[in-house]
Amino acid sequence: MTRKHWRCYHGQMSRSTHSPSRRSLLQAALAAGAAPLFVRHALAADQPRFALGVASGFAQPDGIVLWTLVSGEGLPAQVAVDWEMAQDEAFTRVQARGREWAVPEDAYSVHAEAAGLAPDRWYWYRFTALGQRSPVGRTRTAPARGAEVDRLRFAIASCQRYDHGRYAAWADCARRELDFVFFLGDYIYENATPADRNPPRRHEGPRCELLSDYRRRHAQYKSDPHLQAAHAGAPWFLIWDDHDIENDWAGNVSERLTEHFERQRAAAAKAYWEHLPFPKSRRPDAWSMLINERYDWGALARIIAIDDRQWRDQQVCPKPGRGGGTTVSASICPEVFDPKRTMLGPAQEQWLAAQWDASKPWNLLAQQTLMAGLNWEPDKSKPPTIWTDGWDGYPEPRRRLLADLAARDLPNTVVLGGDVHANFVADLRVTPEGPIVATEFCGTSITSEGMRQSQLDQALPHNPQLHYGRSEERGYASFELTPGGLTAELRTVNEIWRDDSPVETAARFFVEAGRPGAQRA
Repeated sequence: MTRKHWRCYHGQMSRSTHSPSRRSLLQAALAAGAAPLFVRHALAADQPRFALGVASGFAQPDGIVLWTLVSGEGLPAQVAVDWEMAQDEAFTRVQARGREWAVPEDAYSVHAEAAGLAPDRWYWYRFTALGQRSPVGRTRTAPARGAEVDRLRFAIASCQRYDHGRYAAWADCARRELDFVFFLGDYIYENATPADRNPPRRHEGPRCELLSDYRRRHAQYKSDPHLQAAHAGAPWFLIWDDHDIENDWAGNVSERLTEHFERQRAAAAKAYWEHLPFPKSRRPDAWSMLINERYDWGALARIIAIDDRQWRDQQVCPKPGRGGGTTVSASICPEVFDPKRTMLGPAQEQWLAAQWDASKPWNLLAQQTLMAGLNWEPDKSKPPTIWTDGWDGYPEPRRRLLADLAARDLPNTVVLGGDVHANFVADLRVTPEGPIVATEFCGTSITSEGMRQSQLDQALPHNPQLHYGRSEERGYASFELTPGGLTAELRTVNEIWRDDSPVETAARFFVEAGRPGAQRA
């Protein structure tokens, strides 16, 4: 790998002291199930040019990435897109403005990088192109480096398969006053909807393999009004997982052992960057895209994001003629314990080791999947039965990570994950008998179907590190972090195919500063 793959922009994030009330337009849009937020300035005779909404991301103390995509037929070779940011929703106090050129080579996407902004405050933004004005988005910058912060509110989410349910969870998330959303992977699913299923909504087109396939799939997901509202309400940070490319991919090996898989990776990575609020510097280099990053939320928290797909070793003991993961007993797969194996790649392991910050009250690690062990073998005298695509399939890399964490004696560390389509709350230890070194919240999917709860219930009694495990729950997790503790709410959808389904708090947990491990709140 080249050196540039591991350059990391050490940005700062913050919380505004000017916390605005919810936007009335956002509430109205969600109540009506309509989106974008408003297009009242659009020419009635024209087709909508901002049909995929707006988004922001990578919030820094003095800047933010603003995203949109110019849509519709008959677009010219390049489109001038003007953007502006204001201190008020009426745009009477414009703080910054600029012009970008949307071109077909990038699917007419726009990644404007607003700079020179004031730290620790909210802004509103919008775009204009081809005589139309976009929906309005709300975003924020972050406190200056080392600034005292009394509260951070954020959400984590993952796995939003379009043909597995409606996005009522996003409607609920958009109504909350969050400083940011961290999406932890599987923004899209590459699969075609099975022919023998007839869900209320289906994936358009076949399995994604070409750039045009991935672009169409992203556009279909982005057409959802509740997802657009969640993007328009707060900045996002994102990492990818397998289905953003292909199920269970590992480096340049696909589950289907596709020849020249790097071509598919390149197509998927390009569409991923095009449709999400990444800065221009993150534009993929062929099939490679920089995902790992670190951020600071003032003096309150160090936030680290890692990539467990791009540089990992292939999963061990795959099914005959296949790549990817499987559930297998370690007794017939001793290769799983090979100390040379890596989940993150040697360079990223070294990078991660340098990112922990003992000067911050909290360290948060955002990654793709469940880090705590989940042994499916109830007999303790037998070797564990494990799922090889997750951290259980990479036990030595996990041990190295947690041992390094324990050696640093950080004040409070919390690991955030997704991928497994279940809500888990867990203790993380270097060894089963050792002290707790971190607390884990692994959030369930927005919509993607999970395993049977009865199956998980059989495993929970002999996995005491798991304090909560619910595979029938769909939704997201909402957090409030203060110097004294972290409160987590597991927000779950009542009826997955109801666009206006109620969303409730299934469980609430609290992590007290200086006391690792989650307690029921």
